[in-house]
Amino acid sequence: MIVITGSAGFIGSCLAAFLLRNGYTDLVLSDDFSREDKKSNLEAIRDLPRVNRDELLGWIKEHQRRIQFVFHLGARTDTTEFNHELLFRLNTGYSMQLFGLCSDFGIPIVYASSAATYGDGQFGFIDDMRHPEKLQPLNPYGESKHKFDLWVLNQNKLPPFWAGLKFFNVYGPNEYHKGRMASVIFHAYHQIIKTGGLKLFKSHNPKFADGCQLRDFIFVEDINKVCLFLLESRKKSGIFNLGSGKARSFLDLATGVFNALELPVNIEFIDIPEDIREKYQYFTEADMTKLKMAGYQEPFFTLEEGIKYYISEFLLTGKNYR
Repeated sequence: MIVITGSAGFIGSCLAAFLLRNGYTDLVLSDDFSREDKKSNLEAIRDLPRVNRDELLGWIKEHQRRIQFVFHLGARTDTTEFNHELLFRLNTGYSMQLFGLCSDFGIPIVYASSAATYGDGQFGFIDDMRHPEKLQPLNPYGESKHKFDLWVLNQNKLPPFWAGLKFFNVYGPNEYHKGRMASVIFHAYHQIIKTGGLKLFKSHNPKFADGCQLRDFIFVEDINKVCLFLLESRKKSGIFNLGSGKARSFLDLATGVFNALELPVNIEFIDIPEDIREKYQYFTEADMTKLKMAGYQEPFFTLEEGIKYYISEFLLTGKNYR
């Protein structure tokens, strides 16, 4: 039995459908299933058993002998959330309890960390974790994830296998409910369809021209493949970066969306909102050496490949991942 938390959300629902498609049928979904805007994400996995998020910890104690693996992908992912207590409860404290149970019962676990833990990148984006205490996240969400990473690294009792995945900028189907927190590709597509043009943020950093801010964008299908690899290999525990390994500009992204829609490029630059301007990351790029050294050798989608596939197979058709 494999338990997947956050299974009504973006990455969790995609992973559940992906595992089901790859022959893993003994899956148990966990989340807050009351949200109407997430229900379409469950279409491909609607027949799988469910456990409410608030009941999961007790449920694991009762069923621990049957559980073979846990994917902990549930979290409050709003980077503009400033309720520290809420983020600690949902992202840090809950994760500590779940990880502790996996340690007690010998259950392997993969959990979602975040590239937000790296802050402005002054110490690089290398996941060797030799000096994790130096990292300074730029927002409470990043802090909540970083606190959990630090806690895990200081535990003496651990599961037989564990991995924390520092997700970079993930995009793909089933993010439709995420509103402001949906990917730039999602928002770009809808803005271009509606207006024929796209607004991108100006740069407020003299080191970067407008639209030349760089991010590491990773297609959700690559997340699925890495998770399957970790489920099946379990070679080396630790915290791993999970991005494409290649930073690309927002101009590249915008051009990719226009090209996928076969429309002329039409871009206007606007100021970054003041509430996020001081916390804005101008560069992220995952160093993927550690995951490759652990044995993962599959190629990642290029940005252009991922955009084209996402738009043609999902955004234009209105379909969910299956």
